[in-house]
Amino acid sequence: MYTTYPQYMRQFFSERIQKIAVTAGFSCPNRDGKVGVGGCIFCNNKSFTPDYCLHGESITEQIEKGLKFFAHKPEYKKFIVYFQAFSNTYGTLEQIKARYQEALSHPNVVGLSIGTRPDCLPDEVLDYIAELSKKYFILLEIGVESSHDKTLKLINRGHDYKTAEDAIYRANKRGIRTAAHFILGLPGETREDILATANKIASLPIDVVKLHQLQIIKNTPLADLYEKDPTAVPLFTLEEYLDLCAEIVKIIPKRICIERFVSQSPPELRLAPNWGVKNYEFVDKLKKKLGIRS
Repeated sequence: MYTTYPQYMRQFFSERIQKIAVTAGFSCPNRDGKVGVGGCIFCNNKSFTPDYCLHGESITEQIEKGLKFFAHKPEYKKFIVYFQAFSNTYGTLEQIKARYQEALSHPNVVGLSIGTRPDCLPDEVLDYIAELSKKYFILLEIGVESSHDKTLKLINRGHDYKTAEDAIYRANKRGIRTAAHFILGLPGETREDILATANKIASLPIDVVKLHQLQIIKNTPLADLYEKDPTAVPLFTLEEYLDLCAEIVKIIPKRICIERFVSQSPPELRLAPNWGVKNYEFVDKLKKKLGIRS
């Protein structure tokens, strides 16, 4: 009923490929004052940065630690380096080239996933990524989060939805594979608002979509708001979120891979929700709801 990530990746590789996340030392324009300060209200990069990604270590050192981390899975021989934390196209072209080339020079690395914001994609950077895409598997992962400008303003994104659409179309024009990130349950959004965003994303020329349930992470402005008044940040129950994802699956066309439905932050950093299910358990429940045989 939907295209899974393994199905998508089989178009490019005959063997299983694992991601290794690295921290490359970039920042974000809504952190350093260019468009704002404090970052997105939900963001604490520690919540999705593996323990082997240490600031101050080179990308090569982080890759080597990542290889050791996945050594217990001998079926993985080749890896994609995931530039995950912060905005990984937010720097000079020379800085960006140096970091990407360092990762791609590793003999076990066959490509990159590049996490970034839509307002950090000038034409010269997209031109460079397009050149890399001719030689390697490159997936440009763009944080869209919502199609509603009122929401983007509330969460301190520092850009509007039109900027996200523009970035995706400019990337697609250059033949760059793109993924859109989309958060379900942002403050102030109704179920109808969320489904409206899903419909807009479904119409975009993207290859992959990644869904995230809203999580309340410690040491964020969202956590401060939640602790003062939990009713200000309504959260989905597991069953409600399953129902919502089932609706979104019906909206997303099969040409777009749904890589992920839920994200998992370390329990010591997460205030809520606490559903007590792992990613694969959630997918099993969703497939059962959709009537899909595993």
